[in-house]
Amino acid sequence: MTAALGSIDSAAIGQEKIDWAGRFMPVTTSIAADLKHSGLIAGLRIGLSLVLEPKTANLALRLAETGADISVYSDAAGTRADVAAALDRAGIAVFARADGDPQTDHQLALDFLDRRNDLVVDDGAALIRLLHAERPELLESTIGASEETTSGLWPLRKMEQDNLLRLPVIAANDARCKTLFDNGYGTGESTVLTMFDLLQTGGSGLAVAIAGYGYVGRAVARAANALGAIVTVAELDAVKALEAVHAGFAVAPLVEAAATADLLISATGRTHTVTFEHLLALPDGAAVAVAGGVDQEIAIDAALTRGARRHPVADRVARIVLPNGRSVVLLDDGNCINCTAGEGNPIEIMDLSFGVQLSAIELLAGHGSTLSSGVHPLPASADARVARIRLDSLGIRIDEATP
Repeated sequence: MTAALGSIDSAAIGQEKIDWAGRFMPVTTSIAADLKHSGLIAGLRIGLSLVLEPKTANLALRLAETGADISVYSDAAGTRADVAAALDRAGIAVFARADGDPQTDHQLALDFLDRRNDLVVDDGAALIRLLHAERPELLESTIGASEETTSGLWPLRKMEQDNLLRLPVIAANDARCKTLFDNGYGTGESTVLTMFDLLQTGGSGLAVAIAGYGYVGRAVARAANALGAIVTVAELDAVKALEAVHAGFAVAPLVEAAATADLLISATGRTHTVTFEHLLALPDGAAVAVAGGVDQEIAIDAALTRGARRHPVADRVARIVLPNGRSVVLLDDGNCINCTAGEGNPIEIMDLSFGVQLSAIELLAGHGSTLSSGVHPLPASADARVARIRLDSLGIRIDEATP
């Protein structure tokens, strides 16, 4: 096992952060307690491929208490060294290095898969795809997986369409208690605040162009607007574009929106959403960033190939000098900015998402052997359970339907 180990003090600091987050995670705690009581997942090997920070650590520790054998993978950008050290000290197998490079990340991912996990909880479908590409012999012993992002479900559904997906995957992302709150509130707030912090602006009067008006794009637009930004939305879907208009936002083609933007945000989860041409359209000194997303959602490599030059400016900030003489500010190298340059989504939001993931684990452990290869939804009862636990923790009662 290879882990991102820190000093004893580092592990202690990480544990303090984990304990703090755990105070605000009643859904994760409750559903994990139910799994422990049932004994359903005791002895199963469950691999978590998620951003490694205090909230994820709570999920790992609560799962370990059920008797499951838990391991955690994260790439370097998503790894908090103190949290990794705390988990390692607690006996969790950690496959992550905060100081790693892409080659190290890749080898750690393979080492993680080589543990022969029964279940895989993924973020972006990177490990599910790696399992198919480089460890296909392990698929026979894998019960199934769950995926928590829109950008991860797209390639998995394409694999299913092409008859290449060889295990059942639960679409945790599509559960209402994930999409409505994680995408609809947490990601918008946390990404916009992180971007504005890096730009050292409060946002008032800032011209913000947003590519995409799905759940994340709506949340980003709402958060930016609340801080005083002037928002323009670009969309491919006519209905979503009309929705943006009715929400009070300007709508324009992305190249036109970029031409007057102080900040261009991609919120699609698709590679090359922001192309080289869009970068060329930006005013001199404008910034560009990704909310959530995938590698090369901003076509950085394509821009460098076509003569752009990158210069570091500050931590998580670089300047891209374009062939037209203008320069743009690249935030966090186009990464999932709230996770790698910020603190991620609020604890209470991730508690709901992890409640959904635990429900997916429960479904796979109980019925995964009967599910066909492909992408499957969670039943509505899982959403109702997560929501009721959260409402109960707040002391909120609701009506019951009468005959």
